[in-house]
Amino acid sequence: MKCRNCGTEIADKALICYRCGTATAEAKFKAPGERRRSSLTGLITSVLVLILLVILALYLGRVPSGETPRLVTWAAVAIAVLVVALRAYVRRR
Repeated sequence: MKCRNCGTEIADKALICYRCGTATAEAKFKAPGERRRSSLTGLITSVLVLILLVILALYLGRVPSGETPRLVTWAAVAIAVLVVALRAYVRRR
């Protein structure tokens, strides 16, 4: 058999040409295409969450101990749950 790229005589059962490295047959399995991650979206989300947490920490630092309003406490829990849920969703995609 001859190589379809360089014309060199190669063995009939050869998978590639020993001279130029060209495959003698089409691949049976094709590699899956790379998934593009939206790094900009992830970066923006991370920055926004970080800003919210910093604002929350500053607010909690000013409130005397034991007097934290329930709304603020639930907001902190909601932000934490949202972050965990978004991270799990992104990893699953």
